[in-house]
Amino acid sequence: MANDSEELKSVRRSFSIIEVLEVNGGMTMTELADEFDLPPSTAHVYLQTLVDTGYVVRDGDEYHLGFRFLKHGGYVRYRFNIYQAAKSEIDDLARRTGEVVDFGIIENGKRVLVYKSDGPNGVTQKPVTGDYAYMHMTALGKAMLATLSDEHVEEIVDEHGLPKATQYTIDDREELLEELDTTRKRGYSIENQERREGIRAVGAAIGRDDGRPSAISISGPMSQLTDERIEELQEEIHDSINVVQIKMRNY
Repeated sequence: MANDSEELKSVRRSFSIIEVLEVNGGMTMTELADEFDLPPSTAHVYLQTLVDTGYVVRDGDEYHLGFRFLKHGGYVRYRFNIYQAAKSEIDDLARRTGEVVDFGIIENGKRVLVYKSDGPNGVTQKPVTGDYAYMHMTALGKAMLATLSDEHVEEIVDEHGLPKATQYTIDDREELLEELDTTRKRGYSIENQERREGIRAVGAAIGRDDGRPSAISISGPMSQLTDERIEELQEEIHDSINVVQIKMRNY
């Protein structure tokens, strides 16, 4: 049993090392050993094992994540029919509106950014494909939460809480439920500087694939996404969603 426990701890630490390498953009063995309070020899064993399996590459004295992760992420994304149906529409929506368009899905109570397309006038933002975020602070997340029952929303809040990213983030349970009720009646969600100051977004749910809700959003600086512009963009989003839903019937 002790061996099983040690093996489990090693697996967890391996994934922690991967996450730390991602956050830091690469580290030396010494830096990694200090980060995890490990003997250099132990840190070397972990890193060399990850190098041997192709998940980490060594560049001089630094270790970085390898491209092998793209293979796994690509497989996970491709197996969702709704992604295959939505991808070209998202690209077209970005071209039509000129803005940044995101496509997301729920996983383990969080919003996962599955695909994004930057329009010619869009202001590129930090989140990359695969980014996880709390549901209550993004237009994608709120659009998807609005498709769930209040009881299900409460379960997600119980698990993840309502942490604040900016002074505008909703951190009250009743206020969130009221916001979701407004989203359902209005037909689209609005992110108003709740994750990143100066950024607004509008989103709407598409449907479900493998039992999971998904959504499309358009985001940009407050100067570009005025109330009037949001009203125009939500209509564009719904036009694209209608096409995606039609395509889904063929999958």
